[in-house]
Amino acid sequence: MQGEIASDIKGGSKLRKPASLKRQEAVAGFIYISPWLLGFLAFTAFPFLASFYLSFTDYTVVSQPRFAGLANYVEALSGDDLFWGSLRRTFTYAVVGVPLGILGSLACALLLNQALKGTTLFRVLFFLPSLTPLVALALLWQWIFQPDFGVLNFLLAKVGIDGPGWLSSIEWALPSLIIMALWGTVGGGQMVIFLAGLQGVPQELYEAVEIDGGGPWFKFRHVTLPMISPTMFFNLILGIIGALWVFTVAYVSTEGGPAYATWFYILHLYTQAFKYFNMGYASALAWIFFIILIAFTYLQVRASRHWVFYAGEQG
Repeated sequence: MQGEIASDIKGGSKLRKPASLKRQEAVAGFIYISPWLLGFLAFTAFPFLASFYLSFTDYTVVSQPRFAGLANYVEALSGDDLFWGSLRRTFTYAVVGVPLGILGSLACALLLNQALKGTTLFRVLFFLPSLTPLVALALLWQWIFQPDFGVLNFLLAKVGIDGPGWLSSIEWALPSLIIMALWGTVGGGQMVIFLAGLQGVPQELYEAVEIDGGGPWFKFRHVTLPMISPTMFFNLILGIIGALWVFTVAYVSTEGGPAYATWFYILHLYTQAFKYFNMGYASALAWIFFIILIAFTYLQVRASRHWVFYAGEQG
Protein backbone atom coordinates (compact mmCIF):
# COMPACT_ATOMS: atom_id res chain seq x y z
CA MET A 1 0.00 0.00 0.00
CA GLN A 2 2.74 2.43 0.94
CA GLY A 3 4.53 1.59 -2.29
CA GLU A 4 1.39 2.41 -4.29
CA ILE A 5 1.00 5.76 -2.51
CA ALA A 6 4.65 6.57 -3.09
CA SER A 7 4.39 5.66 -6.75
CA ASP A 8 1.28 7.86 -7.09
CA ILE A 9 3.14 10.80 -5.56
CA LYS A 10 6.14 10.25 -7.79
CA GLY A 11 3.91 9.91 -10.81
CA GLY A 12 2.44 13.35 -10.09
CA SER A 13 -1.12 12.20 -9.57
CA LYS A 14 -3.32 14.73 -7.78
CA LEU A 15 -6.31 14.36 -5.56
CA ARG A 16 -9.34 15.47 -7.50
CA LYS A 17 -12.64 16.78 -6.21
CA PRO A 18 -15.65 14.58 -6.92
CA ALA A 19 -17.84 15.82 -9.74
CA SER A 20 -20.78 16.27 -7.36
CA LEU A 21 -18.71 18.60 -5.14
CA LYS A 22 -17.72 20.68 -8.17
CA ARG A 23 -21.37 20.98 -9.17
CA GLN A 24 -22.33 22.04 -5.65
CA GLU A 25 -19.65 24.73 -5.67
CA ALA A 26 -20.77 25.95 -9.09
CA VAL A 27 -24.42 26.11 -8.00
CA ALA A 28 -23.48 27.92 -4.77
CA GLY A 29 -21.40 30.43 -6.71
CA PHE A 30 -24.24 31.04 -9.15
CA ILE A 31 -26.69 31.58 -6.27
CA TYR A 32 -24.36 34.12 -4.68
CA ILE A 33 -23.97 36.15 -7.87
CA SER A 34 -27.59 35.79 -8.99
CA PRO A 35 -28.81 39.03 -7.28
CA TRP A 36 -26.14 41.03 -9.11
CA LEU A 37 -26.77 39.12 -12.34
CA LEU A 38 -30.52 39.73 -12.20
CA GLY A 39 -29.92 43.40 -11.48
CA PHE A 40 -27.46 43.64 -14.37
CA LEU A 41 -29.89 42.01 -16.79
CA ALA A 42 -32.87 44.08 -15.63
CA PHE A 43 -31.25 47.50 -15.20
CA THR A 44 -28.30 47.46 -17.60
CA ALA A 45 -28.45 44.83 -20.33
CA PHE A 46 -32.17 45.10 -21.09
CA PRO A 47 -32.28 48.95 -21.21
CA PHE A 48 -29.11 48.90 -23.31
CA LEU A 49 -30.63 46.60 -25.93
CA ALA A 50 -34.06 48.25 -25.71
CA SER A 51 -32.59 51.69 -26.38
CA PHE A 52 -30.82 50.33 -29.45
CA TYR A 53 -34.11 49.01 -30.81
CA LEU A 54 -36.01 52.19 -29.91
CA SER A 55 -33.44 54.34 -31.70
CA PHE A 56 -34.84 52.96 -34.97
CA THR A 57 -38.45 53.69 -34.06
CA ASP A 58 -40.87 56.59 -33.74
CA TYR A 59 -41.82 56.19 -30.08
CA THR A 60 -43.37 58.84 -27.82
CA VAL A 61 -44.36 56.74 -24.74
CA VAL A 62 -48.09 57.25 -25.35
CA SER A 63 -47.93 55.40 -28.67
CA GLN A 64 -46.61 52.05 -29.76
CA PRO A 65 -43.08 52.02 -31.24
CA ARG A 66 -43.26 52.32 -35.03
CA PHE A 67 -40.21 51.33 -37.06
CA ALA A 68 -38.64 54.39 -38.70
CA GLY A 69 -35.31 53.08 -39.94
CA LEU A 70 -32.50 55.64 -39.76
CA ALA A 71 -34.86 58.62 -39.59
CA ASN A 72 -33.87 59.53 -36.02
CA TYR A 73 -30.18 59.50 -36.86
CA VAL A 74 -30.73 61.56 -40.01
CA GLU A 75 -32.81 64.05 -38.02
CA ALA A 76 -30.07 64.41 -35.40
CA LEU A 77 -27.23 64.88 -37.87
CA SER A 78 -28.99 67.11 -40.38
CA GLY A 79 -32.34 68.38 -39.07
CA ASP A 80 -31.84 69.24 -35.39
CA ASP A 81 -30.70 72.84 -34.95
CA LEU A 82 -29.60 72.22 -31.34
CA PHE A 83 -27.65 69.00 -31.95
CA TRP A 84 -24.38 70.41 -33.27
CA GLY A 85 -24.49 73.42 -30.97
CA SER A 86 -24.92 71.23 -27.89
CA LEU A 87 -22.10 68.98 -29.08
CA ARG A 88 -19.80 71.96 -29.64
CA ARG A 89 -20.51 73.41 -26.19
CA THR A 90 -19.94 70.02 -24.57
CA PHE A 91 -16.57 69.62 -26.32
CA THR A 92 -15.60 73.17 -25.33
CA TYR A 93 -16.44 72.39 -21.72
CA ALA A 94 -14.34 69.20 -21.86
CA VAL A 95 -11.37 70.71 -23.72
CA VAL A 96 -11.08 73.56 -21.21
CA GLY A 97 -12.20 71.86 -18.02
CA VAL A 98 -10.38 68.52 -18.19
CA PRO A 99 -6.80 69.88 -18.58
CA LEU A 100 -7.42 72.48 -15.86
CA GLY A 101 -8.82 69.80 -13.58
CA ILE A 102 -5.86 67.48 -14.15
CA LEU A 103 -3.29 70.24 -13.65
CA GLY A 104 -5.02 71.47 -10.50
CA SER A 105 -5.38 67.96 -9.08
CA LEU A 106 -1.73 67.18 -9.79
CA ALA A 107 -0.61 70.44 -8.16
CA CYS A 108 -2.66 69.68 -5.03
CA ALA A 109 -1.33 66.12 -4.93
CA LEU A 110 2.27 67.36 -5.17
CA LEU A 111 1.66 69.78 -2.29
CA LEU A 112 -0.01 67.15 -0.13
CA ASN A 113 2.67 64.56 -0.87
CA GLN A 114 5.22 66.46 1.21
CA ALA A 115 6.32 64.91 4.50
CA LEU A 116 5.21 67.85 6.64
CA LYS A 117 3.36 68.12 9.92
CA GLY A 118 -0.39 68.43 9.47
CA THR A 119 -0.42 67.06 5.92
CA THR A 120 -3.13 64.52 6.80
CA LEU A 121 -5.46 67.28 7.99
CA PHE A 122 -4.94 69.27 4.80
CA ARG A 123 -5.62 66.17 2.70
CA VAL A 124 -8.99 65.82 4.40
CA LEU A 125 -9.79 69.52 3.98
CA PHE A 126 -8.88 69.46 0.29
CA PHE A 127 -11.01 66.37 -0.30
CA LEU A 128 -14.15 67.47 1.59
CA PRO A 129 -15.60 69.78 -1.13
CA SER A 130 -15.71 66.87 -3.58
CA LEU A 131 -18.16 65.07 -1.26
CA THR A 132 -20.76 67.80 -1.73
CA PRO A 133 -23.67 66.58 -3.92
CA LEU A 134 -23.72 68.27 -7.30
CA VAL A 135 -27.15 69.79 -6.71
CA ALA A 136 -26.00 71.40 -3.45
CA LEU A 137 -22.79 72.50 -5.16
CA ALA A 138 -24.75 74.19 -7.95
CA LEU A 139 -27.02 75.98 -5.47
CA LEU A 140 -24.01 77.18 -3.46
CA TRP A 141 -22.32 78.59 -6.55
CA GLN A 142 -25.55 80.23 -7.68
CA TRP A 143 -25.33 82.28 -4.50
CA ILE A 144 -21.62 82.99 -5.01
CA PHE A 145 -22.22 84.07 -8.63
CA GLN A 146 -25.32 86.15 -7.83
CA PRO A 147 -24.65 89.50 -9.59
CA ASP A 148 -26.24 91.83 -7.00
CA PHE A 149 -25.32 90.35 -3.61
CA GLY A 150 -23.06 87.41 -4.46
CA VAL A 151 -19.75 86.93 -2.69
CA LEU A 152 -17.64 86.99 -5.85
CA ASN A 153 -18.94 90.31 -7.18
CA PHE A 154 -18.73 91.77 -3.67
CA LEU A 155 -15.02 90.93 -3.51
CA LEU A 156 -14.45 92.24 -7.04
CA ALA A 157 -16.17 95.51 -6.13
CA LYS A 158 -13.73 95.92 -3.24
CA VAL A 159 -10.87 96.18 -5.76
CA GLY A 160 -12.80 98.40 -8.16
CA ILE A 161 -14.00 95.75 -10.63
CA ASP A 162 -17.62 95.66 -11.75
CA GLY A 163 -18.43 91.94 -11.82
CA PRO A 164 -20.61 90.50 -14.61
CA GLY A 165 -23.83 88.57 -14.34
CA TRP A 166 -21.99 85.26 -14.22
CA LEU A 167 -24.81 82.83 -14.91
CA SER A 168 -27.04 85.28 -16.78
CA SER A 169 -24.38 86.39 -19.26
CA ILE A 170 -23.89 84.55 -22.55
CA GLU A 171 -20.13 85.18 -22.37
CA TRP A 172 -19.67 84.09 -18.74
CA ALA A 173 -22.22 81.30 -18.24
CA LEU A 174 -20.03 78.51 -19.65
CA PRO A 175 -16.84 79.63 -17.83
CA SER A 176 -18.89 79.82 -14.62
CA LEU A 177 -19.94 76.19 -14.95
CA ILE A 178 -16.33 75.18 -15.58
CA ILE A 179 -15.34 76.96 -12.35
CA MET A 180 -18.08 75.06 -10.51
CA ALA A 181 -16.80 71.75 -11.85
CA LEU A 182 -13.19 72.54 -10.93
CA TRP A 183 -14.24 73.25 -7.34
CA GLY A 184 -15.39 69.66 -6.96
CA THR A 185 -12.72 68.08 -9.16
CA VAL A 186 -9.38 69.60 -8.18
CA GLY A 187 -9.41 68.35 -4.60
CA GLY A 188 -11.47 65.23 -5.25
CA GLY A 189 -10.96 61.80 -6.68
CA GLN A 190 -8.36 62.84 -9.25
CA MET A 191 -6.19 64.34 -6.51
CA VAL A 192 -6.43 61.15 -4.43
CA ILE A 193 -5.49 59.02 -7.44
CA PHE A 194 -2.52 61.28 -8.23
CA LEU A 195 -1.47 61.14 -4.58
CA ALA A 196 -1.50 57.34 -4.67
CA GLY A 197 0.57 57.42 -7.86
CA LEU A 198 3.12 59.81 -6.36
CA GLN A 199 3.53 57.65 -3.28
CA GLY A 200 4.23 54.68 -5.53
CA VAL A 201 7.28 56.29 -7.16
CA PRO A 202 10.44 54.54 -5.86
CA GLN A 203 12.52 56.87 -3.70
CA GLU A 204 15.68 55.28 -5.10
CA LEU A 205 15.07 57.10 -8.37
CA TYR A 206 15.02 60.49 -6.64
CA GLU A 207 18.16 59.58 -4.70
CA ALA A 208 19.93 58.65 -7.94
CA VAL A 209 19.01 62.03 -9.44
CA GLU A 210 20.35 63.83 -6.37
CA ILE A 211 23.63 61.93 -6.63
CA ASP A 212 23.92 63.05 -10.27
CA GLY A 213 23.27 66.65 -9.24
CA GLY A 214 19.72 66.97 -10.57
CA GLY A 215 17.42 69.59 -9.08
CA PRO A 216 13.67 69.58 -8.26
CA TRP A 217 12.59 70.38 -11.83
CA PHE A 218 14.77 67.58 -13.23
CA LYS A 219 13.23 65.15 -10.72
CA PHE A 220 9.73 66.20 -11.69
CA ARG A 221 10.36 66.17 -15.45
CA HIS A 222 12.39 62.97 -15.75
CA VAL A 223 11.22 60.88 -12.78
CA THR A 224 7.83 61.96 -11.45
CA LEU A 225 6.01 62.58 -14.74
CA PRO A 226 7.10 59.33 -16.45
CA MET A 227 6.35 57.26 -13.35
CA ILE A 228 2.86 58.70 -12.86
CA SER A 229 1.97 58.80 -16.56
CA PRO A 230 -0.32 55.72 -16.23
CA THR A 231 -2.12 57.50 -13.39
CA MET A 232 -2.42 60.64 -15.51
CA PHE A 233 -3.78 58.59 -18.41
CA PHE A 234 -6.39 56.99 -16.13
CA ASN A 235 -7.50 60.40 -14.83
CA LEU A 236 -7.59 61.76 -18.38
CA ILE A 237 -9.93 59.02 -19.58
CA LEU A 238 -12.28 59.40 -16.62
CA GLY A 239 -12.09 63.19 -16.85
CA ILE A 240 -13.08 63.26 -20.52
CA ILE A 241 -15.96 60.85 -20.00
CA GLY A 242 -17.17 62.80 -16.96
CA ALA A 243 -16.91 66.15 -18.77
CA LEU A 244 -18.83 64.90 -21.79
CA TRP A 245 -21.55 63.66 -19.41
CA VAL A 246 -22.01 67.12 -17.85
CA PHE A 247 -25.65 67.67 -16.92
CA THR A 248 -26.48 68.39 -13.28
CA VAL A 249 -24.71 71.74 -12.81
CA ALA A 250 -26.19 73.09 -16.05
CA TYR A 251 -29.69 71.79 -15.34
CA VAL A 252 -29.80 73.22 -11.80
CA SER A 253 -27.95 76.48 -12.42
CA THR A 254 -29.01 77.67 -15.87
CA GLU A 255 -31.33 75.06 -17.44
CA GLY A 256 -29.25 75.45 -20.59
CA GLY A 257 -29.45 79.24 -20.78
CA PRO A 258 -29.01 82.02 -21.30
CA ALA A 259 -29.79 81.77 -25.01
CA TYR A 260 -28.60 78.12 -25.06
CA ALA A 261 -25.11 79.16 -23.88
CA THR A 262 -24.94 76.11 -21.58
CA TRP A 263 -27.17 73.77 -23.57
CA PHE A 264 -25.03 70.62 -23.32
CA TYR A 265 -25.55 67.38 -25.19
CA ILE A 266 -26.91 65.37 -22.26
CA LEU A 267 -29.27 68.22 -21.38
CA HIS A 268 -30.53 68.11 -24.97
CA LEU A 269 -30.98 64.34 -24.73
CA TYR A 270 -32.78 64.65 -21.37
CA THR A 271 -35.15 67.29 -22.74
CA GLN A 272 -36.07 65.18 -25.74
CA ALA A 273 -36.69 62.13 -23.54
CA PHE A 274 -38.43 63.52 -20.46
CA LYS A 275 -39.94 66.82 -21.58
CA TYR A 276 -41.09 66.01 -25.11
CA PHE A 277 -41.15 62.21 -24.57
CA ASN A 278 -39.47 61.55 -27.91
CA MET A 279 -37.97 58.30 -26.63
CA GLY A 280 -37.04 57.01 -30.06
CA TYR A 281 -35.15 60.17 -30.96
CA ALA A 282 -33.57 60.38 -27.49
CA SER A 283 -32.36 56.78 -27.85
CA ALA A 284 -30.71 57.69 -31.15
CA LEU A 285 -29.00 60.65 -29.44
CA ALA A 286 -27.79 58.30 -26.71
CA TRP A 287 -26.28 55.87 -29.21
CA ILE A 288 -24.58 58.67 -31.14
CA PHE A 289 -23.09 59.84 -27.86
CA PHE A 290 -22.01 56.28 -27.01
CA ILE A 291 -20.16 56.02 -30.33
CA ILE A 292 -18.46 59.37 -29.65
CA LEU A 293 -17.29 58.14 -26.23
CA ILE A 294 -15.94 54.92 -27.71
CA ALA A 295 -14.10 56.89 -30.41
CA PHE A 296 -12.58 59.29 -27.88
CA THR A 297 -11.45 56.44 -25.65
CA TYR A 298 -9.95 54.56 -28.58
CA LEU A 299 -8.00 57.62 -29.75
CA GLN A 300 -6.71 58.22 -26.24
CA VAL A 301 -5.57 54.61 -25.89
CA ARG A 302 -3.78 54.82 -29.25
CA ALA A 303 -2.12 58.11 -28.35
CA SER A 304 -1.08 56.81 -24.92
CA ARG A 305 1.53 54.58 -26.55
CA HIS A 306 3.63 57.67 -27.22
CA TRP A 307 3.61 59.21 -23.74
CA VAL A 308 2.53 56.67 -21.11
CA PHE A 309 5.40 54.79 -19.48
CA TYR A 310 4.89 51.43 -17.78
CA ALA A 311 7.69 50.28 -15.50
CA GLY A 312 7.55 46.69 -16.71
CA GLU A 313 7.98 47.58 -20.39
CA GLN A 314 11.24 47.05 -22.18
CA GLY A 315 12.50 50.10 -24.08
